[in-house]
Amino acid sequence: MSESNEASEYARAAELAYQELLSRMGEGEPQPRLEPTRRVVELLGDVHRAYPVIHLAGTNGKTSTARMIESILRTLGLRTGLFTSPHLISLNERIQVDGAPISDETLVANWVDIKPYVEMVDAELLAKGELRLTFFEVLTILGFAVFADAPVDVAVVEAGMGGEWDSTNVADGVVAVFTPIALDHTERLGKDLDTIARTKSGIIKPAAMVVSAPQEPEVETVLREAAGLTESIIHVLGTGGTSVVSEVAVGGQLASIIGLAGTYDDLFVGLLGDHQAVNAAVALMAVECFLGGANRSIDPELLAEAFATVTSPGRLQRVASNPAVIVDAAHNPHGARSLAEGVTSYFDFDDITLVFGSLSDKNYLEFLSTLAPFVQRIILTTPPSDRAIDAADIAAALMLPPDVLVTVQPDPVVALVEARAYAAQSAKGAVVVSGSISLVGLTIVCASEEKWS
Repeated sequence: MSESNEASEYARAAELAYQELLSRMGEGEPQPRLEPTRRVVELLGDVHRAYPVIHLAGTNGKTSTARMIESILRTLGLRTGLFTSPHLISLNERIQVDGAPISDETLVANWVDIKPYVEMVDAELLAKGELRLTFFEVLTILGFAVFADAPVDVAVVEAGMGGEWDSTNVADGVVAVFTPIALDHTERLGKDLDTIARTKSGIIKPAAMVVSAPQEPEVETVLREAAGLTESIIHVLGTGGTSVVSEVAVGGQLASIIGLAGTYDDLFVGLLGDHQAVNAAVALMAVECFLGGANRSIDPELLAEAFATVTSPGRLQRVASNPAVIVDAAHNPHGARSLAEGVTSYFDFDDITLVFGSLSDKNYLEFLSTLAPFVQRIILTTPPSDRAIDAADIAAALMLPPDVLVTVQPDPVVALVEARAYAAQSAKGAVVVSGSISLVGLTIVCASEEKWS
């Protein structure tokens, strides 16, 4: 069989595996349990214990921070695993080894290995009248199995939703990392910050090291209490002498960070948005904890290389020019505020068309109210997701100042075409696409394949 035919066969097999995963309970309805996932990974030989884990939870910034941690570790010579979610275009993006998404061959080989054990536990669950393993539970198992098979020296694992009962929490993270915690998934995690923070703090394991971004006071209190109960050491950026300051630079920003074990000046971070400088500082502190118990600094030259080369697709990313098209995976009010700050600080646009779509469980009204002062018009569309809210329903509930033009275009590709036409009328016009990761992913595909021409 030729290499091209073999690749096609693996691609087909990978798509079949993906369809089998999609037949399970989706990510929007996670089950608050750990035992089924734990049962499978133990049957597989404790694949979740074959390497140390750095575990991340939070509301916004998890993926970018995880990718920065992974980039630093890989630049330092470690073989890395990276587990993030959701994906923009391909499922393979979620499981990476040494900085690259796994191949279809690797996905299929590991799926074949884990499938009999997944089905065994499915049968046990059904016999007890419980739901079989969900999409995310099985994906978590697949990720741990891939990392054990690689093998990796360390895995950087992003929690899906919550923390305490998130399926990734079967692993015992030696470092627990918290990005900013805000209100999101309130129907699942709780209606207030205190409740949400308590759920997310569940990733702190006994005698772990804990690193956190600056948090609201009630959140920080919860994290410090959880660290105390587990006899863990916690470091919150902005306390204990740690800090970060940054300034805009071409293609990114210059960040000066005082970490836990060293001071690092004028690091170029190749990501846009002041929040990414905060993410970089948290990532640096996490690696300092992992490698030297917060007592050993990192080689500044290697650190500079890691930050300069890190990518985080779909996060304040320019995917096209003439006119400019910026995509951002923000999907809650906290993310909207970061997006507004990033667009105004890092770009010089004078006419912005926002293409917006949302899932039904998001606070889309506050999101739009936050961004409305920074844009000239909004095109509401319906993202390519079975959890999407109809654009017309958003329009019916939306109340914005009359100077912001709001239109509805249900077809997201047509919405992008219309937005680009508006933006092309000004020398500094731009399109910003946000609100839904599936909409951001579609925009990236349209840009790469010029499907909006």
